[in-house]
Amino acid sequence: MHEPTGLRARKKQRTHDAIADAAVSLFLEHGFDRVSVNDVAAAAEISKPTLFRYFPTKEDLVLHRFKDHQGEAARVVRDRAPGVEPMTALHRHFRAALDRRDPVTGLNDHPEVVAFHRLVFGTPSLAGRLARYRLEDEEALADALGEGIEARLRAAQTLAVLQVLARANWQRIAGGRTAGDVHPEAVADADLAFGRLR
Repeated sequence: MHEPTGLRARKKQRTHDAIADAAVSLFLEHGFDRVSVNDVAAAAEISKPTLFRYFPTKEDLVLHRFKDHQGEAARVVRDRAPGVEPMTALHRHFRAALDRRDPVTGLNDHPEVVAFHRLVFGTPSLAGRLARYRLEDEEALADALGEGIEARLRAAQTLAVLQVLARANWQRIAGGRTAGDVHPEAVADADLAFGRLR
């Protein structure tokens, strides 16, 4: 008797989530560099080869949370309504994410999110890997914006601005302020930044 595809996919997703949750818990408690892949596999009650089938590198155990946002700027530009300029679409998208307190904007004061960002930005190997993700995003956005050096420059500038905005928001929150308190400044910063990009 064969397992239905849906059930198999759900079981795989549960295993993926269990590994990721175990890893992030260990990394937050002990630090990324003090936890081995063997430690994560043991905590998730799986073998090391099984872990690597789900997460090719140790850094992926943490950074998979950013995967949902990979290529997001390019999708926003490609899916924008007719007549809407790319920077207007990206600005609206970022403002909506601020209103939702999306962690990717840095404007989220949930203790786990703050600790997670501290882990990522405070660990050189994670920050380096994240920079590689951003380079892939830059290439995708440049393709969505057009051809040539102008599209590449606009993509690089846009993603640099999004990174600066998110880090500024996170630093304010890491300094002890609430997301509600920071929100008006975050919106003003976004409006200023996208005004300059236009």
